[in-house]
Amino acid sequence: RIMCGIAGWVGFERGREAAMADLAAMCDAIRHRGPDDAGYFVGPRVALGMRRLSIIDVAGGHQPIANEDGSVRIVFNGEVYNYRELQEELRRRGHRLSTNSDTETIVHLYEEHGDAVVDHLCGMFAFAIWDERRRRLLLARDRLGIKPLYYWPSAHGLAFASELKALLQLEGCPREIAPEAVADYLALGYVPEPDCIYRGVRKLEPGHLLVWDAANGATVRRYWNPFRPEDPRLDEVEAAREIRRLLSESVRYRLISDVPLGAFLSGGLDSSAVVAEMARQMDRPVRTFSIGFDEPDFNEAPHAAAVARALGTEHTELVVRPEVEALIGDIVAAFDEPFADSSAIPTFLVSRLARSAVTVALSGDGGDELFGGYTRYLDLGRRDVALPAAVRVALGAFARRLPHGARGRNRLLELSRRSAGRYAGMVAHPLDPAEGGVAAPALVAAGHGLDDVLDRWLAAVPERDLLTRASFVDLISYLPGDILTKVDRMSMAVSLEARVPLLDHRLVEFATAMPAALRFRDGVGKWVWRKAIRGLVPDAVLDRPKQGFGVPLRHWFRRELRHHMDGLLRPDAAVLEYVDAGAVGRVVREHATGRRDHSALLWKLLVLQRWLETAACPPTRSRARLAASIA
Repeated sequence: RIMCGIAGWVGFERGREAAMADLAAMCDAIRHRGPDDAGYFVGPRVALGMRRLSIIDVAGGHQPIANEDGSVRIVFNGEVYNYRELQEELRRRGHRLSTNSDTETIVHLYEEHGDAVVDHLCGMFAFAIWDERRRRLLLARDRLGIKPLYYWPSAHGLAFASELKALLQLEGCPREIAPEAVADYLALGYVPEPDCIYRGVRKLEPGHLLVWDAANGATVRRYWNPFRPEDPRLDEVEAAREIRRLLSESVRYRLISDVPLGAFLSGGLDSSAVVAEMARQMDRPVRTFSIGFDEPDFNEAPHAAAVARALGTEHTELVVRPEVEALIGDIVAAFDEPFADSSAIPTFLVSRLARSAVTVALSGDGGDELFGGYTRYLDLGRRDVALPAAVRVALGAFARRLPHGARGRNRLLELSRRSAGRYAGMVAHPLDPAEGGVAAPALVAAGHGLDDVLDRWLAAVPERDLLTRASFVDLISYLPGDILTKVDRMSMAVSLEARVPLLDHRLVEFATAMPAALRFRDGVGKWVWRKAIRGLVPDAVLDRPKQGFGVPLRHWFRRELRHHMDGLLRPDAAVLEYVDAGAVGRVVREHATGRRDHSALLWKLLVLQRWLETAACPPTRSRARLAASIA
């Protein structure tokens, strides 16, 4: 088993020497994903490459791996946790396996099942399979989107890579910034799949396949849907029992490793449950790691230490005042696209801390989306008011005439939206300066209104109660676009493999079938999840209010980052290509004086500014050209 980065292309005409040079450049760009090894295959109009971080079968498993006659080859990033069972089945069917790697297992499964190979895999993965006989490439991404995969389709072929920086090594790869992607970024804090910051480059969505051949080009289809029909007969006792069983099995799979293994521990419900289950199954103390800040309101370290003592882990804690100025550049570069979740900072720091002692770390990500943990779900239920469309329109028109900061203005704007729009208002920032946004007029036209920003995702989730639908939307949007992207890039930046037990697809399928009453009850989220882990985790964990993995941005922008805040208003600031200078000035003044906390929006703008300064394609600095590109 390996964690790594993959890259390659099909269809493009290149001489062998040039192809090898391009492929090596692509793989070198993602060396951090796999510092232990590199492998290449170049054939007529096809190239496959990888960088390897060895986890299991350290001495073997060199990629690309082929079947017995070399007609099928694969490069693979990820883990297939059920590979041993699959190996036994393949040997019974007569296949000869020359390694003990899960990668080779996929090759032979493809021979047996074709594109349906993905249905047999339990794990996290992104892979490319080249079928020489059929002159056909298969790309696949895991069900939840734990591992990333970018691709660039063109008239001449298709290129792919684990990270955007690898694709950008290829001559001709698009570098035109897509204004609509910038608009989505300003609203959401990330560029959601399948879009990319560069027009013409795409991300393969979770649970999807891409097939390329010369006759048909690229065809994308979905192979897995996380949503199962609601089971109204499911009661609390049965659900809690099944969740514990699935958690135990998921953790058991993710403990297989030939290198040192540990876990991130925040002291919250999800990471504590994962660590507690690890402690129950392991024959030695679990290595746990936590980061705290010297700002008391943002320091989870004492909670994590208390859980570590109760579970008997070998705990490493670091309370820091990070050199955020020095970290900004590295963090922005690691994501390739603008990415504004500031919890990337502690995620990077705890990953770096863990990597000093282990190569694999388990995390508790996914529990909030599966079991209804975000406080905004309950806020949505309390604040949801059904109003006629005409009343909503009138409220919105009146609110927009009020000055910014006027008492009740934001609440009136919220009431003017449909229920979906109200939830969008909780997870997205408005673009229009009239609603508190900062986007330039042309960018407002390129983006989506808050009422529409979630429509595509809402259309993909089943009809349930509002709170459940909100959590389902997060499962297919915020989770892969933000949370898993953050964990992948920050852990891979230090060559650490992060495993996510709560996102085992069988646990996800069970959770999506639960009725709403098992998620939310009596003003409490994660109702049945709390029942399931009672007795596994310390009682104090169950009673502690939720605390996000946050950073003291509010204070930093009034101290360490103050000069960056002022720099957004310089006439030559690259970000002014996409934002309204007057609106940004208002935000800066209100934050500097303490009138309002705009730290999340300011962080978005700072990240965009730094990204634009270092992007492969600098901004045109021409608003007319921006407007023309949108039209």
